[in-house]
Amino acid sequence: MATGRLPDHEQRILEEMERALRRDRRLVRRLRRLSRRRRLSRLVSCTPRPWAAALLLAASVGLMVSGIITSEPGVIWAFAAVWPVTLYGAFRLLCRWTEP
Repeated sequence: MATGRLPDHEQRILEEMERALRRDRRLVRRLRRLSRRRRLSRLVSCTPRPWAAALLLAASVGLMVSGIITSEPGVIWAFAAVWPVTLYGAFRLLCRWTEP
């Protein structure tokens, strides 16, 4: 297929097809759901780098220590937000290292 502009009659046909597809609500809903699944599966399948896991671990330990010392709610909530991400990253990293 040529990389130039389509002839006028083919452009009109293509625009009609696009309009018809945009009006199909079921198709739009299915495509939206599919893109959400794809984003989620991409996030779940990501494997962190060792330096990223080490950085997250250092941040988590630092937040934990400062939360214990100061008892500030903001620091404790920050630790609560960073800790699960740290565990997930470390778990994915360990899984990658132990795969055959």
